[in-house]
Amino acid sequence: MLQPGDRVRWETVDDSGFPVVRYGFVGGSNGDGTKVAVMFDGELKGDAVVDLDQLEPVTITNVELRLTGADLLDDTSLRQGLVHLWTAEADQAGLEIRSIDCFGTGVREAAACVALAEVWAAGRPWVLKARLDDTTPDVIIVRADPI
Repeated sequence: MLQPGDRVRWETVDDSGFPVVRYGFVGGSNGDGTKVAVMFDGELKGDAVVDLDQLEPVTITNVELRLTGADLLDDTSLRQGLVHLWTAEADQAGLEIRSIDCFGTGVREAAACVALAEVWAAGRPWVLKARLDDTTPDVIIVRADPI
């Protein structure tokens, strides 16, 4: 159950129909526990009311970057930039990252997966990986997996 002050993540679509991830803080619930008020980052108009089942607490395991372009896995110079893009997403999500040690241009683990860096967060090491999305062609996912 989410509590006031918890950091949350909301996957939705914007007015143009594009997927977007928004981050914010829980302000309170509606009494029956089905909706919560969330103050989203960068919004001055106040809290938005969101269904509780659409929100996730922010953790290192669910902060991910989705980018179009499978060539990002194949081009070594582009792969190096993925670490910085994910770090910016993690920062926006409010994660506290202790350190990131890049693996140079990455270590190919499979045809569709490249290990990019070791990340220390939440008191333990993680490996930052970029992989092709199984469900959407030409989209890659960058996320931290436990070691």
